[in-house]
Amino acid sequence: MLNRKRSALSIALAVALTPLMASAQTAEPTTATPPTGTAATNLDTVQVTGIRRGIENAIAIKQDATSVVEAISAEDIGKLPDVSIGESISRLPGLAAQRVAGRAQVISVRGLSPDFATTLLNGREVVSTGDNRSVEFDQYPSELVNGVVVYKTPDAALVGQGLSGTIDMQTARPLSFAERVIAVSGRYQKSSLGKAANVDPYGNRFSASYIDQFMDNTWGVAIGYAHSDMPIQENQVGLYEPWTTENTDNGNRPGLAPGTVFSDGIKALRRTGNTKRDGVMATVQFRPSNVWTSTLDAFHTEAEQIDTANQFELNLSNYNGNYTPGLLISTPQVNADGTFTGGVASGVYPLVRGMYNKRKDKIDAFGWNNEFNFESVKVVADVNYSKATRDELNLENNLQLTPMPQLDTVGVVVNPNGFSQIRPGLDYSNPDALFLTNTIYGSGYGKVPQVEDRLKAARLQATFALPEAMKWFADVDVGVNYADRRKDKTQAEGNILLGDQGDANIAGDLQYRPVNLGFAGLGTIPAWNVPGAVDRYMVFNPVTNLDYLIPKAWTVQEKTSTAWVRANINTDIGAVGVRGNIGVQMVRTDQSSQSNYFDRSRPAGQEVLPIDAGKTYTDWLPSLNLVFMFPHQQTLRFAAAKQVARPRVDQMRAGLEFGVDTATGKPGGSGGNPLLDPWRANALDLSYEKYFGEKAYVAAAIFYKDLKSYVYTQSRDDYDFSDLLASYVIPPGMTAPLLTTGTFSSPENGKGGKLKGLELTASFPLDMFTDSLRGFGVQASATFNDSNIEILDPESASSVGSDPISLPGLSKRVYNFTAYYERSGFEARVSQRRRSDFIGEIGNFNGNRTLRYVVGENVTDAQISYTFADDSSLHGLTLLLQGSNLTNEPYRTYAGTKDRPLEYIEWGRTYMLGVNYKF
Repeated sequence: MLNRKRSALSIALAVALTPLMASAQTAEPTTATPPTGTAATNLDTVQVTGIRRGIENAIAIKQDATSVVEAISAEDIGKLPDVSIGESISRLPGLAAQRVAGRAQVISVRGLSPDFATTLLNGREVVSTGDNRSVEFDQYPSELVNGVVVYKTPDAALVGQGLSGTIDMQTARPLSFAERVIAVSGRYQKSSLGKAANVDPYGNRFSASYIDQFMDNTWGVAIGYAHSDMPIQENQVGLYEPWTTENTDNGNRPGLAPGTVFSDGIKALRRTGNTKRDGVMATVQFRPSNVWTSTLDAFHTEAEQIDTANQFELNLSNYNGNYTPGLLISTPQVNADGTFTGGVASGVYPLVRGMYNKRKDKIDAFGWNNEFNFESVKVVADVNYSKATRDELNLENNLQLTPMPQLDTVGVVVNPNGFSQIRPGLDYSNPDALFLTNTIYGSGYGKVPQVEDRLKAARLQATFALPEAMKWFADVDVGVNYADRRKDKTQAEGNILLGDQGDANIAGDLQYRPVNLGFAGLGTIPAWNVPGAVDRYMVFNPVTNLDYLIPKAWTVQEKTSTAWVRANINTDIGAVGVRGNIGVQMVRTDQSSQSNYFDRSRPAGQEVLPIDAGKTYTDWLPSLNLVFMFPHQQTLRFAAAKQVARPRVDQMRAGLEFGVDTATGKPGGSGGNPLLDPWRANALDLSYEKYFGEKAYVAAAIFYKDLKSYVYTQSRDDYDFSDLLASYVIPPGMTAPLLTTGTFSSPENGKGGKLKGLELTASFPLDMFTDSLRGFGVQASATFNDSNIEILDPESASSVGSDPISLPGLSKRVYNFTAYYERSGFEARVSQRRRSDFIGEIGNFNGNRTLRYVVGENVTDAQISYTFADDSSLHGLTLLLQGSNLTNEPYRTYAGTKDRPLEYIEWGRTYMLGVNYKF
């Protein structure tokens, strides 16, 4: 029964949080957690279903946990409301998403970038299709994930734990359900940006799930399938980086005064395409008795994304193919900060470009878990394997008006709060006037990146009951885990050259409907089948053996041995119950990387040489979690731990570029660093939680992390090149002595610092306060982060500058808010997630990671539905209408200050009509 007494502290906290929720306007921690069955929760003899049921399941998990956790739970199988699990996770307190192509793809936990978090699937670390180890969550269909638990504090038995948090996605366990469940769903969606090129605005999703038990509940089976086919529609204006005074100071941008901060180019584009994803989940459980439970599960997801950016691009760097007259900026406009805001550029030679990307991702994960329960001993044995692959194709076509030159005069207006404007004087709408030719950017370029990531692991653990004489401890866990991971990357590249026919006009059968760039001040420009044009008019032979491509192929291997002991606490101190654990985890990591480098001094055919490097290190990670259970369902948690996060995989690559200055004899180079140590930190957490049964709670938590180091790119002047110089051939005429030390730029373990934060959370139905609000409820959280850590990232200096920057991924404020109504079959919810400005990570054209300042955003979603009652002939049927990104929130990046924009992107609103049916 619900305890309706209120302590003074809990009432004060609830009152403090209520205005916060009203003003924060944030987003929903989605209603899902690892379900314990399909039977509804009983609270005060009232059957709870739908949104409330998912919320209460999540609250129960948080309340029962010995660590500081957040949880989401599907209100029913396959009923998480989001397209991917990333959308659901991003609404949890202290978590924030970065959107990629309009989707929540990567997650930051407590202000740290995704690099610091680890993702598990059913308690096992999983591979990723990216260059790094962080998971791209939009690859996991929400229909196949039944719950998520985010561990913000670790314990000794948590294998694969992250430094900022550990995200455990969980699929259904059929023997946890009381009866057969069959559920199907379908969705039809539309993008508000409408049709463009050869892509319409419509998409679809459908899923089916089957859960059943056999032979007196000794066998259980769960099978799920989810399919989605979604359009890609995007409007974008982008400006070149860097914004700088360098070229105006030296007079190379005629018409602009020295000291003017200027960008050397601008583009406007419409991106169109489709993303198709298919996922399958299967679990078989066998429990012949309470002594043995065997669980075999498999998860498969594959996605194909094909998109083309048709863009108008204007180079403003005084490069037009060396034609005259050259660049002149007339009537320039400059703001008070010295930043260029507009003008008219003459002597320019714009391009119309087609940028094509095809990416296929596949993830397979398998696990077999066996649990044995004896009188005083519990033994768990687990083996698992996962593999991810990524195959990508990037192609570009470059068109210009011919006969050459067709120089233009173009007006430019830079808008930091919307789409910048481009107003050309010539007509670029006629496909017959534009030719594939050797433009100022060549005729085209292409890349074929490929990634394979494999992980195999085995775990054995045992829990031993302790004698009653040991009053503080109930039992002790011991275990070992071994994981072997290998990630390989190759990236063939090459120019896309014109065929024997020379300059070519793209034929009508390859033309699509023109795209309208009116949002950027332009009219329509042609859109066409880029790979079709490459096949018909061009030659593309990508290679991997050029000097600058050699280090882009690499292998990174990690062999990790983990052992732990954890004592579980369960006792009383007077009227206060105490739970928790204390333990230590030992992690021994053997990391290595293999690649090649190009030595120009060696004879032809012998320039490519192998490089193999690595190191072994051991970390001892003590941890303590204490949960004090005071009267009136008040909980106080304290946690202390030493934490680690292994470096980014791409930073550990052995690939490098190397050379010797023949005038001085000094060697130099740049590359990865297989000798990196992990990020290490000491962490403290304190959390107060007040529960009202399992239907509501309020919480306040503070956390503190002392990062002992941070990995970022540095240049060392004392780097020892002896190993590389062993095969170096001194060229004829070099008289300077060959030095063994020089400058090498690579990721290094640098200075760390402090990170701290405050998290405020509340979740309650409003009928707790008055019966007139029965059915209404709110969930809200506010997170405030602060850090004194500053890093340098020379590789991103063109966008974030060469001065120290704050932590990537750190938003100082993150808010989530959901208001819902549920009664008599009707459900409605409005969710909002908001975060302040942060430094985000994107992939640039070179395929490399780069950092950019990202403007904070406020994303709003809503859903209404009706479920027919049990006594209806349509029992089991639910109809729903859903809207995503209802305010069409743009994605904006900038260079240093917001009056120097880099990207302004809109993905539009998405409307979805759907149906669920549960048999």
